[in-house]
Amino acid sequence: MTLEENKKFMDDFIEEVINKKNLNAANNLVWEDFIEHLPFPGQGPGREGLKFALNSMFTGFPDMHWTVNEQIAEGEKVVTRFTWTGTQKGEFMGIPPTNRQVEVWGVVIDVVRGKLFSESRIIMDTVGLLQQLGVMPGPKGD
Repeated sequence: MTLEENKKFMDDFIEEVINKKNLNAANNLVWEDFIEHLPFPGQGPGREGLKFALNSMFTGFPDMHWTVNEQIAEGEKVVTRFTWTGTQKGEFMGIPPTNRQVEVWGVVIDVVRGKLFSESRIIMDTVGLLQQLGVMPGPKGD
């Protein structure tokens, strides 16, 4: 695949699987032995592990929506700088629903191999998320 095709593939994955919350689409887009280099708490291996992590996010933030802010591709890798927004309406990582709206930034390095999503390394502003949920003090103690 070309660099532009790899970027479009990851855009389509974000839109179909994450924004539309269509976990079944992952069966056709993600390698069965998918590798998450920085797994979500409780995330098992492979495609099913990725679906578990995404479902955990959807449970906590049923209105979650990702926006791609910037993308760079080289070889099989696609680097995406993103923000996601959502309202915590369900339990998330043991935190009961707060009904708070959040906006979280992140960067992910994904690998597209053989026309499938094969590896990922995601870094998100988890501290900022916990501060926005009110379970961790902010920089000024709020």
